[in-house]
Amino acid sequence: MATRAPVIAIDGPSASGKGTIASRVAKRLGFHYLESGALYRLIALISLREGTSDETQLARLAAEMDVVFNDGEIVLVDEAVTEKIRSEPVGIRASEVAKLPALRQALLTRQRAFRRSPGLVADGRDMGTVVFPDAELKVFLTATPEIRAERRYKQLIEKGIDANLRALSRDLRDRDERDAKRAVAPLVPAPDSQVLDSSALSIDEVADRIVGWSLEKKLGGSVGS
Repeated sequence: MATRAPVIAIDGPSASGKGTIASRVAKRLGFHYLESGALYRLIALISLREGTSDETQLARLAAEMDVVFNDGEIVLVDEAVTEKIRSEPVGIRASEVAKLPALRQALLTRQRAFRRSPGLVADGRDMGTVVFPDAELKVFLTATPEIRAERRYKQLIEKGIDANLRALSRDLRDRDERDAKRAVAPLVPAPDSQVLDSSALSIDEVADRIVGWSLEKKLGGSVGS
């Protein structure tokens, strides 16, 4: 494992900002980037379209789905679905299907295949505990439920999507509880992770801190701004 490409695992609850932070850190370090949540959202989208929550069927679809990640765009069988998988209904279904052990196992191989030179920044809910337990740097990024709800609300409003702050806050709390209590890969910080509360920090401040930890561990080559 010592000769394998290094991994920075960034886990955390929904709307903690881990996706934005992880992609920014990856760009600055010149690493590849894995948004693991996108894989679960893709399955959630398929689940909603097919009208099924059958574990065996979804696990098969996860292993066989024709998906391409290209410069921030996600294409599912020739259909651009980047924005479609960001909807709240898809996010809620993603949290539900993520409890299915067979589905998680089917996606495990696909997630680990993203690990390649010069390195990988992976964000999700079990990157440091299950997918990449040997990651050189593990970060558990969090923020208060109120702050996370406000962030999600602003994101949706900026995209022209109607949103209700109170409903968003309730959905986030419900999702946190589901993720923390699921039997398989519950949302918990890895024992050797750096827990970082971003409630009072800007995106740049959080990214700077993680890049700093990376450099302390001698990860990455030249660091961009």
